[in-house]
Amino acid sequence: MDLDATDWKILRELQRLHSPQEGRLTNVELASRVSLSPRPCLRRVQALEKAGVIAGYRALPDAAALGFTVTLFAFAGLKSQAEAELRAVTALVAQWPWVREAYAISGEADFRLKLVARGLPSLQNDIIRDLTSAPNVENVTTTLMLRVAKYEPGVPIP
Repeated sequence: MDLDATDWKILRELQRLHSPQEGRLTNVELASRVSLSPRPCLRRVQALEKAGVIAGYRALPDAAALGFTVTLFAFAGLKSQAEAELRAVTALVAQWPWVREAYAISGEADFRLKLVARGLPSLQNDIIRDLTSAPNVENVTTTLMLRVAKYEPGVPIP
């Protein structure tokens, strides 16, 4: 899909919705921000959704407000990087609710995982019980997140 300047404006405004100040945006508000009337704006948004340019919408709960005050990043090295082993680890981490993000990466580790919990002891137990004892996991290192310096999901939109 070829995007024109108006499509990019729509995407920029919709992507800004992750901020607490924005939250939600009606089609009328969006249309006003991108200098369109509501009906053409809605058609463009629907076209962007249909083309897969807009992957979806979601609410982002505040983790700390819900008691999830600990975030760790775990780097897992595997014994084997064979495709079947990578798929097996991917299937395992998909089952663990405390793993919020999982990325297969290159470098010193094979996976980078973002883990959240209400307290460090419960997360340590999860890591030891499940992650470090997984069949193909050779080593795990963790890093405690101290604070968020920047959080800007999405892509840089011109």
